[in-house]
Amino acid sequence: MQHLDDELRSARVREVEISDDTLTVHLKDGRSVSCPLLWYPSLAKASPAKRHNYRLIGDGTGIHWPDLDEDISVRGMLLGRSDPTVEQTTDPDDATTVST
Repeated sequence: MQHLDDELRSARVREVEISDDTLTVHLKDGRSVSCPLLWYPSLAKASPAKRHNYRLIGDGTGIHWPDLDEDISVRGMLLGRSDPTVEQTTDPDDATTVST
């Protein structure tokens, strides 16, 4: 288990791609992880200009969108974690936002 924790802590962003429906992060070690944009409602609702206004934080361990006050960690993406307001299903196309 220690190896997994070390691997999650050492993951660093090299490049970010944002499409109309997917957030993809390319890591410095060659891996890529993609998540449905629906998992992050503030990103899904934002204009393309606001989605593309981000900066890497924590030496590449996370991404921050200042216009949206949104932070997403690489660790969370690798673990398949979405925004807490999103109810995940086994089919990412069926993800729904939960009102709180």
